[in-house]
Amino acid sequence: MSGPTPSTTPGQRYDVEAIRSDFPVLAQQVYGHPLVYLDNAATAQKPQAVIDAIVNYYAHDNANVHRGVHALSMRATDGYEGAREKVRAFIGAGDIKEIVFVRGTSEAVNLVAQSYGRANVSEGDEILISAMEHHSNIVPWQILCKQTGAILRVAPISHEGDILIKEFRALLNKRTKIVAIAHVSNAIGTVNPLEQLIDVAHAHGAVVLVDGAQAAPHLAVDVKALDADFYAFSGHKAYGPTGIGALYVKKHILESMPPYQSGGDMIASVSFEKTTYNAIPHRFEAGTPNIAGAVGLGAAIDYLTTLGRDRIVAYEDEVVAYALDALLSTPGITIVGTPRKRAGVISFTIDGVHPHDAGTILDRDGVAIRAGHHCSQPLMDFYGVPATNRASFGVYNTRDDADRLVTAIKKVQEVFG
Repeated sequence: MSGPTPSTTPGQRYDVEAIRSDFPVLAQQVYGHPLVYLDNAATAQKPQAVIDAIVNYYAHDNANVHRGVHALSMRATDGYEGAREKVRAFIGAGDIKEIVFVRGTSEAVNLVAQSYGRANVSEGDEILISAMEHHSNIVPWQILCKQTGAILRVAPISHEGDILIKEFRALLNKRTKIVAIAHVSNAIGTVNPLEQLIDVAHAHGAVVLVDGAQAAPHLAVDVKALDADFYAFSGHKAYGPTGIGALYVKKHILESMPPYQSGGDMIASVSFEKTTYNAIPHRFEAGTPNIAGAVGLGAAIDYLTTLGRDRIVAYEDEVVAYALDALLSTPGITIVGTPRKRAGVISFTIDGVHPHDAGTILDRDGVAIRAGHHCSQPLMDFYGVPATNRASFGVYNTRDDADRLVTAIKKVQEVFG
């Protein structure tokens, strides 16, 4: 299978114009304007290396995995399992058996809630989340609480958007079984102090699930250093395909968990009297998996690894800081959430303009942002707004993109007087 061909290689300077040339979608114009894509928190664009890897799989290796003895099946299996190893290395897991392929972070959280949660949470137990969580890290726990009689607790945040550590600690007790928390907020960009939160949760006997959907594309993740029990991320936000993601689970925990779904590759043997389940991680990958998606995710990881995780962090931090300063310097704009540490995301409102109207006008200038509640309605309620404008940045965004955003915002303000 073809490997990644990023224009920047280890040891070189961060050449963003060369990197932009790796992403064919960025070459287009929207309504006569060069595209400025600032909706990376929803989904990131794909480099040609990822597109080529998917096409190569379907053109040359398309077959089912693990079962076939013919050449195509063996090549498909090598590509699929090779991608699993890339995920392991990407997030610093210790064992390939700790990596489960899923459709994305949402499915990963549901898997943990319905497998680990149903087996380990009882009436009167507690599950602790934070006030900044994405709906996908709220609703599965509400469902589990309804099923088991457990209680959902919510750790408050400051107006700036940081978890209140003292209050978080106070909510932990011997009944707390699961803590589920975002590594990075999808709505306001807060980078949570995971090491501290995980340590105190473990001290109270709770396991910790980390929603890493917004962190994996922007930060260097090391699940062993974090000591996370579960860590999930989505491929499509990390420059890979949609419909694929990964769930890390500590090996001893995963071995104890009952299957989430049944059929296909999660089975070792079946009779009408008894079924024996496959070993981990295959026990949690029922049916024919998204093989092409896994291959594409592996190519995306190769691409990010070649760019250099530390260089990505440094570059994106600089661009986000520049954009934040530019927005703060523009009259009539209010930044929603000013956390101590931010990654990738800036949410804001424009005085007198609904975010949906702003987003529509920005689009006519070729600037793509997200306008809405960002699947974080409780957080919007906390800030007293129905929605925000969200500009989210990636490896290919530039200071010029930030300037184009501000220029387009000024046009919005002119339209609305």
